[in-house]
Amino acid sequence: MTTYTNPILDADWSDPDVLRVGDDFYLTASSFGRVPGLPLLHSRDLVHWTLVGHALERLEPAGEFARPRHDRGVWAPSLRFHDDRYWIFWGDPDQGVFQVSAPRIRGPWTRPLLLKEGKGLIDPCPLWDEETGEAYLVHAWARSRSGVKNRLTGHRMRPDATGLLDEGTLIVDADRIPGWFTLEGPKLYRHDGWFWIFAPAGGVETGWQGAFRSRGFFGPYEERVVLEQKDTDVNGPHQGGWVRTAAGEDWFVHFQQRGAHGRVVHLQPMRWDAGGWPVIGDDGAPVTVHELPALPVQPPAAPATDDDFPGGRFGRQWQWTANPQDGWAPQHSGDGLRLACVRSADAHDLRRLPNVLTQRLPGAPCAAEVELRLDSEEPGARAGLVVLGDAFSWIGLERGADGTVLLVHRFAESVADAERDAAHPRPAPDGRVRLRIGIGPGARCRFLADTGDGPRPCGQVFAATPWRWVGALLGLFALAPDGPGPAGTATFTRFRITPA
Repeated sequence: MTTYTNPILDADWSDPDVLRVGDDFYLTASSFGRVPGLPLLHSRDLVHWTLVGHALERLEPAGEFARPRHDRGVWAPSLRFHDDRYWIFWGDPDQGVFQVSAPRIRGPWTRPLLLKEGKGLIDPCPLWDEETGEAYLVHAWARSRSGVKNRLTGHRMRPDATGLLDEGTLIVDADRIPGWFTLEGPKLYRHDGWFWIFAPAGGVETGWQGAFRSRGFFGPYEERVVLEQKDTDVNGPHQGGWVRTAAGEDWFVHFQQRGAHGRVVHLQPMRWDAGGWPVIGDDGAPVTVHELPALPVQPPAAPATDDDFPGGRFGRQWQWTANPQDGWAPQHSGDGLRLACVRSADAHDLRRLPNVLTQRLPGAPCAAEVELRLDSEEPGARAGLVVLGDAFSWIGLERGADGTVLLVHRFAESVADAERDAAHPRPAPDGRVRLRIGIGPGARCRFLADTGDGPRPCGQVFAATPWRWVGALLGLFALAPDGPGPAGTATFTRFRITPA
């Protein structure tokens, strides 16, 4: 293989930032309200990535994220290496700018430190200037919280990143740049005697990538559009990071918004023109196919999706929809994921439940399958496989009032506050089922189930929908109506995602 094809990460790895340390490349992305947060991916060739861990074990304050906050939490992190430590800075739009650090990419990571408190502080990025020894921070603004947007604020920062040294200065006001709006996502660099800010504008679905440069951190900055859709099908090439290989090649990683599939990740070649400005892609247009980076050839790799749940443990690809509680997924000696049927007054609406275990919806047509056994004897207990977004649809098993186990398929529209049947329930005599969701173009989902007589279609096609900033998710859950005492468990085995 001498070329690669975009996207290099065909799932919702939103707001990527990338870093090289030695011969290794690392990438992190927004995780919003899911736990664990701040995913950490590794590559040797910038094209093939594996998920090696997370930097954030729980969201803080813990009580604030005891229930799903799908569009809050960790927004647009920046990943850096300084003073023999890895650093990640991110903005929580409701709390402020946080940072964590670690001596190794796999940790242990420090607990989050609130560097700057405030509403609407988003997309922070630090810079340690090796020429002067000074440290800086830039961030953007979320209008929904602060009433301010389309501008970047800069600070001097303590070199140990434990605090800021000033109140902040407006360093880029995009209201003064004709045609620019929703400037956000800044990434801060030092190159060729200039301070550089790579930052997108124009909105995630239709915008462009800009570059700003100044001889001094506090400006004034001049700007240029360096990547835009032009006549390609890559809408709004948006927000990412620049990385240079050990051999001196420059590359740019960014996302593309693709509806229910979220923000998929592209890799663009990058060079510098005679005037010292970056040129990204094919003269400023995104490439679909391109020659591989001049790096050692690596075997194909991608973040894991399949899981056999050895010893009841689940893989790194899974995230809860809020801070988890002990006992939701008890470990045991055999294989298979055993989920407690958590009692909840919100059992009719999976969007409100913290105990849904999720992974990203793949961007390419595929099928997701899992085997399920409902062990709970509690009337109304249920478990299943869900496509979860602003609207949701799930298929699974439910214990009836007469003790029988039924195969059920339910859904809820985005405007509905409770689910309803998508198909007539039918018996599942052994309390077991093989569930399948076929995911086609446009994230159109077809549900099938095999209760022992072969796979049979169930219900109508469901078009997955994203959250406000987040793509749709695949999820596993077990729950029961509100009430006293434990409600039993459900067991999932052999989770598989296969190409269509």
